[in-house]
Amino acid sequence: MKLEQIIESVPNFSEGRDLSKVEEIVDCFRAKPGVKLLDYSTDPDHNRCVVTVLGNPEPLKKAMIEAVGAAVRLIDMTKHEGAHPRIGCVDVIPFIPVRDCTIEDADRLAKAVAKEAAERFGQPFYLYEKSASAPYRADLAAIRQGQFEGLAEKMKDPRWKPDFGPSTMHPTGGATAIGARMPLICFNVNLDTPNVEIARKISRRVRSINGGYRFVKAMGISLDERGLAQVTMNLTDYTQSSMYSVFEAIKMEARRYGARVLNSEIVGTIPMQALVDCAQYYLQIDDFSIDQVLETHL
Repeated sequence: MKLEQIIESVPNFSEGRDLSKVEEIVDCFRAKPGVKLLDYSTDPDHNRCVVTVLGNPEPLKKAMIEAVGAAVRLIDMTKHEGAHPRIGCVDVIPFIPVRDCTIEDADRLAKAVAKEAAERFGQPFYLYEKSASAPYRADLAAIRQGQFEGLAEKMKDPRWKPDFGPSTMHPTGGATAIGARMPLICFNVNLDTPNVEIARKISRRVRSINGGYRFVKAMGISLDERGLAQVTMNLTDYTQSSMYSVFEAIKMEARRYGARVLNSEIVGTIPMQALVDCAQYYLQIDDFSIDQVLETHL
């Protein structure tokens, strides 16, 4: 891949159980010049696949449009069930500036993908985060409110007319949120209890909207296949709301309800500095710097 403009994308597809469909979608990012597939993971409880990919803008655009087409063809949202909120077969497509580009470059790419994919596949697109066409559309949670099941009724409201594509939902594909944003960390904490109400109470304590950590979005869900409850989070600015501070808060809140943290999960990729911050905190390393990490000098 040429060392020129590089943009990251972390599209979320509403399929985490049929691995043959997942592989067909992920194939859209494999062996493509100017595109590098970094990671993909599935979760049957969420019924969701999260892909992490880097690319130069134009090759990344082509691969992403191909993946949207595959998702529209393969995923029938009228039959979809899962713990994670979603509005479509491709639930969300964020673009994140990485090298020699700006948030404006990522925004242009998001709009180009939305325009062409909507025209080709009839999938409606909502712009969110830095690309949002109105302040009330910036928050992904607001776009997802009502989920796929309530989307048809929601789209009758002129305030929720899509930014690209038809003004009605795709009958099996729903709709997609797309936009430019800065890096975030998808961080899940699993509890040693199946009681989802405990996870919900904890999520309300740590998330920004309820007066918790400013850059944390969180909710409590049930992982039925594992018999666990989970606090699932997006950390939208780890430099202001660190992983370790949120993790410690969840441990403390769990004790209030007689539960413990079992383990945690990172979905997709993560900035190295976020892990360095955790190492510095837990090991109490004095004046530790990312420059002391060997791999940063390779």
